[in-house]
Amino acid sequence: MPYHLEVVIAAGLESLAREEIQRLGRGARLAPGQAPGVLTVHYDGPLQRLFTLRLATSVYLVKHFAIPRPRALLGDQHLRTAVGLAETALNLHHRGSFQTLYLSAAGAESSVLARLKDELSGSLGLQLGQDDGDLLLRLRRGPGGQGWDLLVRLTPRPLATRAWRICNREGALNGPVAHAMALLTRPEPDDIYLNLGCGSGTLLIERLQLGRAQRTIGCDTNSEALACTRTNLEAAGLINRCEITPWDARKLPLPDGSVDVITADLPFGHLVGSHNENLDLYPALLQEAARVARPHARCALLSHEVRLMERLLATMTTWRLIENLRVDLGGLYPRIFLLRRTNQRV
Repeated sequence: MPYHLEVVIAAGLESLAREEIQRLGRGARLAPGQAPGVLTVHYDGPLQRLFTLRLATSVYLVKHFAIPRPRALLGDQHLRTAVGLAETALNLHHRGSFQTLYLSAAGAESSVLARLKDELSGSLGLQLGQDDGDLLLRLRRGPGGQGWDLLVRLTPRPLATRAWRICNREGALNGPVAHAMALLTRPEPDDIYLNLGCGSGTLLIERLQLGRAQRTIGCDTNSEALACTRTNLEAAGLINRCEITPWDARKLPLPDGSVDVITADLPFGHLVGSHNENLDLYPALLQEAARVARPHARCALLSHEVRLMERLLATMTTWRLIENLRVDLGGLYPRIFLLRRTNQRV
């Protein structure tokens, strides 16, 4: 029987995530009627292949129980099924990868669910986590309010938590969104690629993991950011494929029309920068990016300053807006602005 899966993604990335899942082959079949931020998949291939998904936040194995109340899960047959579901996840990893168990459910502190947690943790040999757990389970009402669904995350950490992220700066971009931005620029091996304000190196790493580029440059004026970028590039094994430079994105020491692809996670004006600073930074950065970009160069910029970006782009002849993609980042809704350099001079 195929596995029933839920692939959790940042809402807004559904189209790209569908394409990635379809690349798993015929064993992956997307169910119709998807909700924002979740893709339901029927899958009969090796579960380890799902760990290669770069756009997914997490992947859950789902089992439906045709029961009226969670109390029925304490019955011998249902409890053995629940334990078996959890063991499917545990058996995908080395022994010791999971130390704690956490059950997320409405009324998780009730006596019934407290007993269920004790039964599961005892059967699986795991400690109960207080706020989270390596083995994360979710219990919810089934479709249409009928029965109950038990979901088990297949990995001890979310897939969005990259193994190479040793250094993590405040406001750092998450891996799946950076991966989406890299995909949207349609990377080619002969690209001259420039990442403005490289921060913790997320955009650089996600681009290089898609394949080689002729030249890859990350720039930032903050010395701590540059050190963070180097640390993560080293952890990813990519330090020798990237130039890290202390350049100001508003005044780049690059010739006119010399870059094929530009990406940036622009300051949102919340954790990093301010709106008043962005009023000066954004137009200067867009103009300088246009100067160094070749005609038809691709550019992907992430920003929460939506109105400012839209106003600036409406007045610029050097950039053509291709797509304006809204992404849910846990309560913030920035946009990925996908641009194409025109033939107009700066």
